[in-house]
This record gives sequence, structure tokens and C-alpha cells, in this order.
Amino acid sequence: MDANLDRRRLLLGAGALATLTATGCAATRTQSDVFDAHCHIIDPRYPVIANQGFTPDAFPLSEYDQQTRPLHVTAGAIVSGSFHGYDQSYLRALLPQLGPRWVGVTQVPPDVSDAEIASLATIGVRALRFNIFRGRIDAVDDIVALANRAHAAGRWHAEIYADAAALRPHVAKLSKLPQIVIDHLGMTEAGLPVVLDLVDAGARIKATGFGRVSMDVAKALERIAARNPKALMFGTDLPSTRAKRPFMAEDMALVQNVLGTALARQVFWANAVSLYRPDGV
Repeated sequence: MDANLDRRRLLLGAGALATLTATGCAATRTQSDVFDAHCHIIDPRYPVIANQGFTPDAFPLSEYDQQTRPLHVTAGAIVSGSFHGYDQSYLRALLPQLGPRWVGVTQVPPDVSDAEIASLATIGVRALRFNIFRGRIDAVDDIVALANRAHAAGRWHAEIYADAAALRPHVAKLSKLPQIVIDHLGMTEAGLPVVLDLVDAGARIKATGFGRVSMDVAKALERIAARNPKALMFGTDLPSTRAKRPFMAEDMALVQNVLGTALARQVFWANAVSLYRPDGV
């Protein structure tokens, strides 16, 4: 873990100027602000479970803050990973600490009560994640039923982590959801046509996890943005658990180089803010 952290610090440019904190509670909106639409905090004070034999190393808020200060991250979405299971205690502790510019994306069991969904919504949880890639749910009908109920009870949208190619038979059903988000550009080159079909139906796509996908990232960014300039949302994917390589600051440069300054600003901020509706922005 120490070697990985040293590598990430180097790649992120830890010596760069940083005038805004990751918590952003008192920060003023500037042209350089970044909304991190996909990151994980792994705090050993709260339950962490093994998934497919993998248990992640700790990645506390202090480490995330140190790594993202040079990037001007001042708002974002804390995402529950497979290793968080259905635990909500860490989000209930973390979101108030971060402040109103931050929101949560959680996982819940199928029998979660509407009252629990509504309660989590009041602390800033904005979405429900379905981790198909790590084997959480197999039946798309289950996803649709729970996603519709979560939207009705808490205004949550649905986020899906999957090889988008596997979603091909289910595009029609998924397109009828109130709002859907696909993680990590849909993961594979074979999944890109499915991602584009979902974008046509209103889906948002996370420009995240460039070090874990199997695709031409630049081409995917270009094609998705051409379909809908409001679709893409940038995220660091820190701490990049199980990725082939961790997030690099150069990933942000790639977004800017491919999309141009004006569109990249939407991807780094406005597109995600319009979806996640953080109270403090």
C-alpha cells in the first residue's frame, strides 16, 4: 500500500498549488472547481467486508483530501463500493463531516424500507448503486423495481457498475428508469455501443476509472460527448481499488485535450452538479 500511495502522490502532483480543500464547506465557487463524481473513502472504523476474496486497504478522508487538493476538488459524490456492503454508518458519519457540497451513492438490500431511503436522502444520499460487475444483482427486473422505488421514496437515481456489453438485452427496460448512470464509461470497447444507446435515452456516464477500463478512452469520451454534451461526469475513482493502474492527474488532462476547455468544464463541474443536486452548491 505504501508504494501505491507514493506513486499516486507523485502522479497527482502533490507539490502543486492548492488553495481549496476537498471538503469545500467554506469554498467559493471558482472557474477551477472540480466535482469528483466517483470516489471511495475506506475508513476502518466502519464495516469493510471482503468481496471475491479482496479486502481493500484503508483510504481515509485525510488521504483523499491530501491527494485531491492539487486538483481543486471542492465537491463530489462518495460512492459505496462492494466492500462496503449495505453499511450506512460510514456515510451517516462522513457526509455531515464533509458538508453540503458533498453527496452519497449507496447500496441497499432489496427489502430496504422507504423510510430508510428517505432518511438517507436527508443527509445527502442521492443515488443507489448496483454492482453487477462484482456480482451483486443478476436480474435486471430486480434493478428496475428497486430503482423505481428508491426514486419515489428519496429522489434517488440508479448507478450501474457493469460491462455495458452485458446490458445490451436490457436497454429498453433500463431506458425507462427515471435516471440512470453508467460507471467507468461502461468498462469495455464492446460495451460502447450500448452506452451510446443509453445516452440517447438520457443516461449519464461517469468519465472515471481510465486505469481499469478496456477501451480507447479518448474515442469513448469524444463519441459520448457528441451524442450529449451533458452526459459525461468526471471522477477520480480514488483510491482505484483493483484497477490496473491508479488515477493520474494526466487523466484530467486527457479529458480537456479531447473535449476542449469549454466542454471539459461541464464535465468537471456542471454536468454532475445538475444531477447530484448538492445543497451547498
